[in-house]
Amino acid sequence: MKRNFIFYIHSITGLVSGIFILLMSLSGAVLVFHEDVDSARLSFFDPGGYRIPVDSVYRVIQKTYPQAQISNCELPGNKGAFSFFIYDPSYKNGEKVMEVFLHTQTGAIIGKRGGSDDTQNNFMSWLSKFHNSFHLDKTGEWLLGLFALVFLLGIITGLILFRKNLPAVLLFRKAAYKRDNLHQLIGVYALLFNLMIAGTGFWMQRYVFKKEFYAASNYTPVLKTSPALSFHFDSAYKKIKKQYPDFTAWVIYFAQSSAGKTAVYGSRASNAFIHSKKFADLILLDSAGKISGTRLIEENTPSDKYDIINSQLHMGRFGGAGIKIIYFVFGLTGGLLSITGFLLWLRRRKEKK
Repeated sequence: MKRNFIFYIHSITGLVSGIFILLMSLSGAVLVFHEDVDSARLSFFDPGGYRIPVDSVYRVIQKTYPQAQISNCELPGNKGAFSFFIYDPSYKNGEKVMEVFLHTQTGAIIGKRGGSDDTQNNFMSWLSKFHNSFHLDKTGEWLLGLFALVFLLGIITGLILFRKNLPAVLLFRKAAYKRDNLHQLIGVYALLFNLMIAGTGFWMQRYVFKKEFYAASNYTPVLKTSPALSFHFDSAYKKIKKQYPDFTAWVIYFAQSSAGKTAVYGSRASNAFIHSKKFADLILLDSAGKISGTRLIEENTPSDKYDIINSQLHMGRFGGAGIKIIYFVFGLTGGLLSITGFLLWLRRRKEKK
């Protein structure tokens, strides 16, 4: 009786979350290479060697888009160009972000594209938003949290049901390797990976189960023209490097007022491999370009540190090409489990009839 109940739960969770798991599996496997695709797209722009100061490219953006609100800039790094994210009335009335690329030596604008709504020029960002919310905003985020929980329950019930088959599969016993057992074989070999993906995915979406998520928001974004830089960023960055020699900046969030702080995100070489390269460490600069505060990885709360590691594990961004290939291959197993599970359900229905 107990086994029948667990089997029923396993079947229901599979049927309920099947399409979701298939879509998340396919999109997640592709998104492992999100940054690589962007880097390949822009790498031929980077001539190497000298790079124009950030101050100069910032002024180019302001001159070209005088009414723009300049949000942030990704330094060339893996990309072969400066990448500015701005809100400008010329694009979607300033309601959607636009990404502008600038040449690293001349500062000339070499391209632009929309954000996650630009499927033609920025498909990977569109896919990323689909993976995170199905493009359904808060409703999609809630569904993502729900299905992550259902997927996790399906894996656990499957483990309970077929735990006795684990040795036969792992020891390559012939009896276990039949076509009818494909669903179990995939489940066994991808068990740890899918447990990790489901667990980390649920943890990232746990906020949808809190009452604050359902509170109405009265916030209305207001487009404000960004001020000119009040200090020389590259000079300030040299001071940062003097105090933190192994720090490498990746992303700059510019102050939106004369009294605001400029946030420089990056990582130090001494950080553990599992920490984010782009957002592990934060250094704040005041209007004079002096360091006014930090939030280095070791200064985070244990909860925040865990969130960073959890995110890195879920996205597979803690290693090189080998890790990404592993994530891509095993990432597809969730979709295969959905398909093989559905085929098993259809077969059982036919047998009952």
